[in-house]
Amino acid sequence: MSRFWNPSIRMLHPYVPGEQPQMANLTKLNTNESPYGPSPKALKAIEEAASDTLRLYPDPASDILREAIAQQFGLARENVFVGNGSDEVLAHAFRALFRDDEDILFADVTYGFYPVYCTLFGLSYRSVPLRKDFSLKVEDYVGPCGGIAIANPNAQTGRAISVSDIEFLLKAQPDRVVIIDEAYVDFGAESAVSLVKHYDNLIVVRTFSKSSSLAGLRVGYALGDAALIEGLVRVKDSFNSYPLSRLAQAGATASLLDREWFLKNTQKIMATRDRIIPRLEALGFEVLPSKANFILINHPAHEAIVLAGRLREHGILARHLSSIPRILQWLRVTIGSDEQCDHLLDVLTRYLKHK
Repeated sequence: MSRFWNPSIRMLHPYVPGEQPQMANLTKLNTNESPYGPSPKALKAIEEAASDTLRLYPDPASDILREAIAQQFGLARENVFVGNGSDEVLAHAFRALFRDDEDILFADVTYGFYPVYCTLFGLSYRSVPLRKDFSLKVEDYVGPCGGIAIANPNAQTGRAISVSDIEFLLKAQPDRVVIIDEAYVDFGAESAVSLVKHYDNLIVVRTFSKSSSLAGLRVGYALGDAALIEGLVRVKDSFNSYPLSRLAQAGATASLLDREWFLKNTQKIMATRDRIIPRLEALGFEVLPSKANFILINHPAHEAIVLAGRLREHGILARHLSSIPRILQWLRVTIGSDEQCDHLLDVLTRYLKHK
């Protein structure tokens, strides 16, 4: 700890991302990346953008990408904000749109960046307990607060709430901004984007990292009332006017326009998820219902950390979220390819058979 640090930095407990080991032949099921590559049209667009124009700054407003996103969702370009991954977009939203005179509300088991942002920006917060079955009760978020952040589906459990639940909350909290973080929504959950035109206190945050297989490109976006989007732009332009490179803007735009590839990819991942859940349950695992590209699993007879270690011995990485007490005995497992998931099932079957 340096004596030159700003005192507020001493209080930070930074978010710890999933392990990214540089090892060959790993079955990597710990960071919710797609097992399948990006749209070929996205790769071609990135290749074409890698020209001598890289000597020039990219469009600071990313207007072509924003227009493509707006058309996709039936919105205006003024309703779209883009940033360097949804993490940056969320950070700007916490800074620009949440009040600092009352607690920010989010679940006790949710995306680990939320409390980090609050600490970084000097926002007080209160973790709202999920139900015993890890489902979220929107009525628990009614009352005084400085803003609300809900990951839907939940970033740790995979459980989702309905659009009607979100609309109830928007009506109940008309003077506070509600962020709906939809990083995983494309794997079977209901999107709240249809509510953007009707509620000026809603921000929907999405990403190209999961369902578009572009985690390495770092592109996220927000959809909301034009006045909310302007608040995000003010923060962006006070921090970094050029968050998206020419390559990122070109690749994300092309990916968005390739709907055939997108639907095929997401449906394949959902089919694999739905296939392996009953097989895990047959092995004695409890599996939470998931609308994400991962599942949260628990075996009542085996400690999660031991299972994670045994999987690692066989070259399989799963996420043991030891920093969250309520899911200490659970493992979060990304839905990989059919071959990767069959390997996971085979290793678990052989291990449990000999125990």
